[in-house]
Amino acid sequence: MSQSNLFGYLPGKTIVHRLSGATKLIIFIALSLIVMTSFDTRFLLGMTVFSLWLFYISDIPWSNVKILVYFVGVFSVLNLLTIYIFEPEFGVKLYESRTVIFEGIGRYSLTWEQLFYEFNVAIKYFSTIPLALIFIFTTDPSEFASSLNRIGVSYRISYAVSLALRYIPDIQDSFYEIRQSQQARGLEMSEKTSVTNRLKRSVQIIMPLIFGSLDRIEVISQAMELRRFGHQSKRTWYRYRPFTCRDILALILVGIIVAIGISLFYVNQGRFYNPFQ
Repeated sequence: MSQSNLFGYLPGKTIVHRLSGATKLIIFIALSLIVMTSFDTRFLLGMTVFSLWLFYISDIPWSNVKILVYFVGVFSVLNLLTIYIFEPEFGVKLYESRTVIFEGIGRYSLTWEQLFYEFNVAIKYFSTIPLALIFIFTTDPSEFASSLNRIGVSYRISYAVSLALRYIPDIQDSFYEIRQSQQARGLEMSEKTSVTNRLKRSVQIIMPLIFGSLDRIEVISQAMELRRFGHQSKRTWYRYRPFTCRDILALILVGIIVAIGISLFYVNQGRFYNPFQ
């Protein structure tokens, strides 16, 4: 199967790939937190551009992420619609202003304040999703496990996360192989058949794969116990990568970005930028 179908770590030689796993983990957490906390539109737009630029220089093939991006896009639209359905005047309360675009039925009027609030929510997705994709596709699972352990997470938990990340491409690889075999036997699962049939037949493949993976996890767990995994308080890591000047500069840059985001809380006298005042 083509490697472009896999969802997981992809080796590369970009500057993002050359950063240590601990650096990428700290950057991902720090930037995600400041983006989720801030509602300053100017800062969020800047972060969106910065995230998309990082995604571009990471050289991640679009074919690897398009399904996930489409899924998150649909989820984002549904989330924005849900916000409007349950709280169509939330932006009005938030910005203490009401500029009506057109009057609707009952409380369902469309205001600039509500649109502005939901626009801020939308660009948060465009800021954080590229960061998550960069981290997933440029960080080796073993290096990620060592990074978690380095910031204080138990190495037992870190190793479990590493195994889970390694199983994602394995399960996907098995799924595509089984699907191709089924199609070779005449069971159509391509776009030639209906969406309902494709979903039904995909579930028939996925469920056995999940249970088969649980059996494999049990075998690995027993093998690790026989090798006395977890009996020591610490362990070394084969894929451990020390900090370099490149990592320090990246952390300094992210520290500046976070400091700018925090300083805007004082400028705006809160988390929200209000252009309606």
